[in-house]
Amino acid sequence: MKFRHTLAASAALIPVALLSTPAFAQSTGSQDFENEIVVTGTATNRGVAGVQTPDTTKAKAVLTQEFIERQAPGQTINDIINQLPGVSFQNNDPFGSAGGKLSIRGFDNTRINQTFDGIPLNDSGNYALYSNQQLDPELIEQVNVNLGSTDVDSPTAAASGSTVNYRTRTPGEEFGVKLVGSAGDFGFFRIFGMIDSGVLTPWGTRLFISASNAENDTVFGNEDQPAYAATPTTAARAAIDSRTGKIHKQQYNAKLYQPIGDNGDFVAISGHYNQNRNNFFGSVGLRDVHNIASNFVPNIFPQSKDDRDYGIAKCTINSAARPGQADVANSCGSTFDERYNPSNTGNIRVNSRFTLAQGLVLTVDPSFQYVKANGGGTVVGQEARRDVNPTGGAANCNTTPNSATVSCQMGYIGGTPYYGRDLNGDGDLLDTVRVLAPSQTQTRRYGVIAGLRYELNDEHTFRVFYSLDRARHRQTGETGFLQANGKPFDVFPVNDPLADASGNVLQKRDRKSIATLNLVGGEYRGEFGALTVQVGGSYKMFKRDLNNYCATSSATGFVECFGTNTAGLQAWLAANPTVTIAPGVTAPVQGPQQRIRKYNKFTPNVGLTFDATGDISIFANYSKGVQVPGTDNLYNAFYFPTDSDQANPKPETTDNFDVGIRYSTSKVQAQIGPWYTIFHDRLASSFDPETERNVYRNLGRVDKYGIDASVSYRPIPELSVYAFGSYLKSEIKDNVRLGTCAAADVAAGFYGCTAVGQQSFALTKGKRESGSPTYTFGGRAQGQLGPVELGVQVKRTGPRYVNDQNTPLYQTVNGVPNTVVYGAKAPAYTLVDLDARLNLDWAGFGDKVYFQLNVSNLFDKLYVGGFDGQLANNSVPFVQIGSPRTFIGSIVVGF
Repeated sequence: MKFRHTLAASAALIPVALLSTPAFAQSTGSQDFENEIVVTGTATNRGVAGVQTPDTTKAKAVLTQEFIERQAPGQTINDIINQLPGVSFQNNDPFGSAGGKLSIRGFDNTRINQTFDGIPLNDSGNYALYSNQQLDPELIEQVNVNLGSTDVDSPTAAASGSTVNYRTRTPGEEFGVKLVGSAGDFGFFRIFGMIDSGVLTPWGTRLFISASNAENDTVFGNEDQPAYAATPTTAARAAIDSRTGKIHKQQYNAKLYQPIGDNGDFVAISGHYNQNRNNFFGSVGLRDVHNIASNFVPNIFPQSKDDRDYGIAKCTINSAARPGQADVANSCGSTFDERYNPSNTGNIRVNSRFTLAQGLVLTVDPSFQYVKANGGGTVVGQEARRDVNPTGGAANCNTTPNSATVSCQMGYIGGTPYYGRDLNGDGDLLDTVRVLAPSQTQTRRYGVIAGLRYELNDEHTFRVFYSLDRARHRQTGETGFLQANGKPFDVFPVNDPLADASGNVLQKRDRKSIATLNLVGGEYRGEFGALTVQVGGSYKMFKRDLNNYCATSSATGFVECFGTNTAGLQAWLAANPTVTIAPGVTAPVQGPQQRIRKYNKFTPNVGLTFDATGDISIFANYSKGVQVPGTDNLYNAFYFPTDSDQANPKPETTDNFDVGIRYSTSKVQAQIGPWYTIFHDRLASSFDPETERNVYRNLGRVDKYGIDASVSYRPIPELSVYAFGSYLKSEIKDNVRLGTCAAADVAAGFYGCTAVGQQSFALTKGKRESGSPTYTFGGRAQGQLGPVELGVQVKRTGPRYVNDQNTPLYQTVNGVPNTVVYGAKAPAYTLVDLDARLNLDWAGFGDKVYFQLNVSNLFDKLYVGGFDGQLANNSVPFVQIGSPRTFIGSIVVGF
């Protein structure tokens, strides 16, 4: 159904209609290609109550600004799409400023390609998505979700399956101002402002600028005041007592839009900057019973709503530094909730479309992105040097004569920095001092998506395209001083890092990666009466240029870093010449080195739609996805010799199948369809926030399948209802090898062990993947009576297995081994949100002025929030406590 076949308008109106065509794709090229097949100029295409089901070959769902603006101001778009089938999101806080966990059809966030005006947002190293760094929702024209496939020209190394695409609004043609002021629970206060310039020149030039600022206290984990080992001064006490967790977010955006002629050509230049300064909070062990001590407080999941607002134990402020005595480091700053998670992110985006000749259109979207961020954390630093010889045992590196021996070295060794200098100013080298030690990341990323579309005739259209994504990814681990209360002087120690006695900057990690993707491909669309066929494919060429400047000492990526201290590195390598890579198998230790890995893959994308009637259509799609190993996985593999199988992890691939049926009228939008995904070399990872390391496992082949459905209905203009639901089943095809059986495994009957020394396996065959809900369903109802509008939405999230073996979690408790500390599943939960609006047009303020109330988690449900799945059933994952009930009131003023 091409645009020109469905628009009932004169030829003179065609350019106007083209400009108003909705964009259901990510890049300008994909948008331009899809515009040809989306029904336009009808009420059907505008959707119902902000929900659209576009008539494409893919299973796709769209939310427009009509839906988005009803949600809490400042809310992350990843939480808003939680009202779509197949999507599951657990928000870390009610405001969208503290992160969360996203999955779609069981694809976790590292497999979901998220784009912002066409540019990829996944981390270029580990492919993670950061929901607290998304665009202000007031600026999002619409967000569309491909539930099981990506656009064919998408420049991503990460998308095994789903995609989330959102596009910025176009500046208005008339001058206008919008102001939003919001306040709510937990000290939440946010201001947003936007100015539309209107048309500035005879050529139609226009722009908007916007800014927002949001602050709130952390929802959980307010800290108890510290214990003082010595009486501090009044000024020092004031600094020490200010330990409440805070979140602060500010964002700035601008877009300049220049139309070219009257045929839909344009150039748009946009800029975005986002800054977050927030404490972590609310991450606890998934236990029902107390267990071993943990740096996370509490070490069990809350047993009631009253237990959610836990307090962090008093930290210890030790006495002043004492010359000649071994002073012990303060404990302030050591807990997870005291960590800062700062980020500075920004981008510059260009979107453009040029008609070169009749039926020949060029689109070019270049971009640049910048990231500076870390995950916080502290470590106890040593003033002394370290004996790097594990068999020597004679050198006392605290004493002056021995400190100069070859085995006494300065460096970041065994997870601890050894500075070889006085850190607290008491004139000796006997002390330990707590220092800031986050994992720092800085990225500079360049990209371009270019396409050329040729329309042969009314029925046949072709395009070719090229995409480039090049990211320079610098990952370091500098240290910095802390204040007495454990807070950093500078959340970015990379700005002024601590050095050892020789001026060498100590780092917990030191690596540089250049990730490059070159993509070429093409696509064809043909119309054959009621049947439309779309056939495309892309050839992706990935290159990872990896430089590790530290020696790798474990298969989980643990490293020993000496920086420019070459003598220290050589002494450590000489004292530790080999490592054990398998039971009874040793290999040379892997020192600093460069490795280059290349992965090439063709990814086809084939689909069709069939217009059964004017309102009913059938669609089907097949696509292949690929995810190449990320930086953490590849650097972990540096532990093994470069030509070994372990040093060359395989890329993950998927085969994705979708079929479905749609029904679309001006009052009803409905879609239902089953789907099937086959994973090959399914790579699973879980993040341990205590060690700041990802643990990887290859599950082999995993099959996923399910069904998604949604319907929205507006019987009268004042009332709309919307419902959605999904069912998800996954099946791991094989057991996963772990290693060899220990005596404790045999005694407990774990991992199929009957004798010590046998191969041990995680019994995953036939089991579901962990971390994803087995079903979701929900809906929304919205009504209007005079100046009052009321909306209620509900979401039921099904149970989630906590490990891939689908068993309870076991640990040793009070000396009793194999005690069940949590069941096999995190239970299902239901959240209800309320929004109400009072329009003030009746009071003479105009139709753009209103008061809005949002209530999230209306019934204050206690639930298990986001967590990563895991393979093991004898370790406890850290999970987020679900956000409590929260009230937010806003005044919106527009003119």
